Amino acid sequence: MSNCAVAVLRGDDVCGTVWIKQSSEDKPAEITGEIKGLTPGRHGFHIHQYGDSTNGCTSAGPHFNPSEKTHGGPCVSHKCPKKFLGFLFQCDNRHYGDLGNVKAGSDGVAKVNITDKLVTLYGKHSVIGRSMVVHADEDDLGNQYDIYHLYYSKVISGKGVGDKEEESKKTGNAGARKACGVIALAAPQ
Repeated sequence: MSNCAVAVLRGDDVCGTVWIKQSSEDKPAEITGEIKGLTPGRHGFHIHQYGDSTNGCTSAGPHFNPSEKTHGGPCVSHKCPKKFLGFLFQCDNRHYGDLGNVKAGSDGVAKVNITDKLVTLYGKHSVIGRSMVVHADEDDLGNQYDIYHLYYSKVISGKGVGDKEEESKKTGNAGARKACGVIALAAPQ
């Protein structure tokens, strides 16, 4: 089994290449790459259920969610250790495909650098053959606070309330799908 996968993202104005590397089944996945053509700011970034692009990014289906949880965001525990505020957060209480946000600079380029323990290239929950999608808007993380945002006193507010609350629990109100690509097995590295 290869320890590496790649997704080549394509959309009308957005493109990029994202790599997933995992040294072994019991280690977290390292997700790296670059996405170009985005508007400056944060954009929802997810793994979706299907590797189907017959109807553009729409046919990728919902977020990859084998554990049937509500939408959330990953905890960024390297910024503020889970043991410090761990009682407030359930870092695994999210879709497997919920990767939070990528941030594009003024040049429209987002550098991807994520370490995630739910994303895997192995076993029944493998992401091989699924789609990676970048969205038009910021993901509200299911209206949950993540450690990074709490630690730095910066929270996303207002997006997952009222008529958007239900959508927050499904998609994080991340908006239109700007680019997508199938996650394919790559040569071992």
